[in-house]
Amino acid sequence: DKLKDLLELLPEHDLPEDLKSKHCKRCVVVGSGGILHGSELGHLLNQFDIVIRLNDAPVQGYTDHVGNKTTIRMTYPEGAPLAEHEYPPASLFVAVLFKSVDFNWLQAMVKNETL
Repeated sequence: DKLKDLLELLPEHDLPEDLKSKHCKRCVVVGSGGILHGSELGHLLNQFDIVIRLNDAPVQGYTDHVGNKTTIRMTYPEGAPLAEHEYPPASLFVAVLFKSVDFNWLQAMVKNETL
């Protein structure tokens, strides 16, 4: 019931046009474990059609190793950027909800409430 109520609050949206029209020929998922530090693979990662980054791992200051392209950023609500400038305009933020508190977070965001 909680999920149903929450879904009714959400506006219906599709993927952004630039994402919908992309043909995902080459995609890469970049985690946040730090294994790329020192790899100098940033230039290679930037060549992928779609770069999906997990959690809130930093990009700035590490671009030589992790690249600077972000098409989709996926994280739990507690990892969501707090300020508007932290959401790159050319990327899509995806909140991964699975705990009850995550649904409370989304409801508060949609209703502009304080948690």
